[in-house]
Amino acid sequence: MLADLFQWIVRRPPSDYDRAFVADVRVRESARPSPRVERLILICWILIAIKHVAVIWAVHHYHVPFHQLWVNAPTWLLATLATAVYYWRE
Repeated sequence: MLADLFQWIVRRPPSDYDRAFVADVRVRESARPSPRVERLILICWILIAIKHVAVIWAVHHYHVPFHQLWVNAPTWLLATLATAVYYWRE
């Protein structure tokens, strides 16, 4: 309010943002999920499940001195993040 009063007193022309208005609004339809990409995601999740089983088997069979979650947890977290980003993007 004081800025408008000051502008009125010094008779300065209004700035561009004061005269701005919405000239056009365009609404785009959101992109539909690609069946090819969804099939790739499914194949990757199947491969991750196979890898998890293989890692668990190898750790128990060969008595490796670390827990299998050191390998499986980052894989699962990254895959979950990538899948969530794909499905929840706008």
